Amino acid sequence: MSLDSTPETVDIESAEAAPEPAKVEVDPALQVRFKTDNGKTLLLLPPEPTESTTSPWEEVWEQLKHRLSAGERFWQPQTAVHLMARDRLLDARQLQMIVDALTEVDLTLKRVYTSRRQTAVAAVTAGYSVEQQTSLSHLTQATPQPGTPLDDPLYLQSTIRSGMEIRHAGTVIILGDVNPGGSLIAEGDIVVWGRLKGLAHAGAKGNRQCRIMTLHMEPTQLRIADKVARPPEHPPAEYLPEVAYIGEGGIRIAPAQEFARWLTEHQT
Repeated sequence: MSLDSTPETVDIESAEAAPEPAKVEVDPALQVRFKTDNGKTLLLLPPEPTESTTSPWEEVWEQLKHRLSAGERFWQPQTAVHLMARDRLLDARQLQMIVDALTEVDLTLKRVYTSRRQTAVAAVTAGYSVEQQTSLSHLTQATPQPGTPLDDPLYLQSTIRSGMEIRHAGTVIILGDVNPGGSLIAEGDIVVWGRLKGLAHAGAKGNRQCRIMTLHMEPTQLRIADKVARPPEHPPAEYLPEVAYIGEGGIRIAPAQEFARWLTEHQT
């Protein structure tokens, strides 16, 4: 039997290569991130979920644990962390979870930056310094133009303890005391329904029409716009509600009733 030495050829239809899976681009702004800026360690949270973005708390929490685990060997002990919460809503429980997670890797929460009142209140109540802003675009914020309306007042029912600093782009109202070592910095007025024994800076962007009002005026330092005043060497025998304002010669302090009369005279 003869064998054909010519190999049999088989026609195979050419097939198109399978398409590569589409690349999924991850927006860094929607991820939990650590970043160093001017020597500060920043923890950036993704913004509050919208119809087009999804980043629920559970996902944020898992991302945070992953970031901390991945970078644990690089942290310096007791590194201060500035939490850039942006418009993310955080309640007291969630904030404490973040604090505990940082503590586990020997990091310390230093300050909270937020544009949400709920987050600001939770942070102040827990004893952390807060800077409340209208918006946070990554790490930069445009300088407001002259005449830009101030933010709505920030109302906090809490004692501002030593080492705490509250910053707000509007008026700050504190129902409680400001202890020595505590600081209030506002672009608008400052009202303390209690004892003011720390530093208060109203009109921080240069507005000389701003005032500082408190039931008990005993500050370590007062500032209104570019003016600075220190408390008198001899405290008064009795403390009454008082108002600090810029008058002739700089910052003046007057009892609330006298200031009301002065204000009426200068507005007529």
